[in-house]
Amino acid sequence: MDTLINRLDSRDTDFTARLDRLLSWEGVSDAEVQHRVTDILARVKQEGDAALVEFSNRFDRLNVSSMAELVIGAERLAQAYADLPADQREALAVAAERVRVYHEHQKPESWSFKDEHGSLLGQKVTPLDRAGIYVPGGKAAYPSSVLMNAIPAHVAGVREIIMVVPTPDGVVNELVLAAAHLAGIDRVFTIGGAQAVAALAYGTETVPRVDKIVGPGNIYVATAKRAVFGQVGIDMIAGPSEILVVSDGVTDPDWLAMDLFSQAEHDEDAQAILIGWDDEHLAAVEAAIERLAPTMERAEIILTSLRERGALIRVSGPEQALELTNRIAPEHLELSVANPEEWVEGVRHAGAIFMGSHTSEALGDYCAGPNHVLPTSGTARFSSPLGVYDFQKRSSLIQCSPEGASVLGRTASVLARGESLTAHARSAENRILD
Repeated sequence: MDTLINRLDSRDTDFTARLDRLLSWEGVSDAEVQHRVTDILARVKQEGDAALVEFSNRFDRLNVSSMAELVIGAERLAQAYADLPADQREALAVAAERVRVYHEHQKPESWSFKDEHGSLLGQKVTPLDRAGIYVPGGKAAYPSSVLMNAIPAHVAGVREIIMVVPTPDGVVNELVLAAAHLAGIDRVFTIGGAQAVAALAYGTETVPRVDKIVGPGNIYVATAKRAVFGQVGIDMIAGPSEILVVSDGVTDPDWLAMDLFSQAEHDEDAQAILIGWDDEHLAAVEAAIERLAPTMERAEIILTSLRERGALIRVSGPEQALELTNRIAPEHLELSVANPEEWVEGVRHAGAIFMGSHTSEALGDYCAGPNHVLPTSGTARFSSPLGVYDFQKRSSLIQCSPEGASVLGRTASVLARGESLTAHARSAENRILD
């Protein structure tokens, strides 16, 4: 019988090999895409607005003659928000406020202290001057992404926030514009793809150059972000969405099936995995998947995702579940267990941790408050969610007293001469008190 989701058992001799295959995912590496993106970046860098107009007409099937037709003003954003149905307007406002309050708690402060010689040492936190936010257009238009990317930048103190969003066939998503109004976006350009990334990275006659580009996109956007990194900052190169659920066998199987679907419905490459040690409960979850998946609006995508990259994994118990969790380093981790707070300390690698059976991952996607821009493909081992700190930079502060310069000068002189850097040594020695 053909199963809708893979079944793995840690007792099997081929378990490790099967798990490795399941977790593997090839990133952005298409040579043809790379070639096209390189050409687009070069054209925008050299030709500016003219290239943006040409590419927008070609790729988004528009008929515009100047960049003036690809700009959305503040009044239009405000009108989009005002025209929303009341329930959508209220939901956006609630989500925006919760995201703002959460990120206010992240704000780092500048600090300094004086050492024993009276020298000041410290750190100065400075917001970026300008940030660029890429928002996907068309069917993949997510107003929640606008809030999650723009509000932390606003809280961080970024002086100007630029948003780019493609409008295929001229279709504008009103929810996205309304979210831009709520999030405090300063300027919106209806451009997308690699050409929009190029405009943000290099600047054109109309689009200002930014210091950092954040936001999700397709393979062309991801490839372009990778290419311009170094000339401009980026948030990350995101892979397919992921969820890992650890269940102790108590949560309703229908709930867990829907939690897995919530990531599987993103696209066919999305990954949904559940780990448990109760055989009857795992069987009940599988039965729920088989019963509910065909009824879903995006059933075809969900079924492909579950067959190709999804899994129900049986482990020996909580200890092995925690070990596998840290090995997988998931984007989203649901601890659907009793006393989840007792598990958290043992979780070393996860983008976001959803604690307890009532905390579905979907709440984090929209309105809980923490950011939904999270590290994927195991990069939670060394990466963090998008936050206020991504829109700020830190400068070290050093102010030596005469005594401090003299004391440190002796140490610096010895080390510099050991490295045969005489000018370094003499620069330090000049400040040594007699």
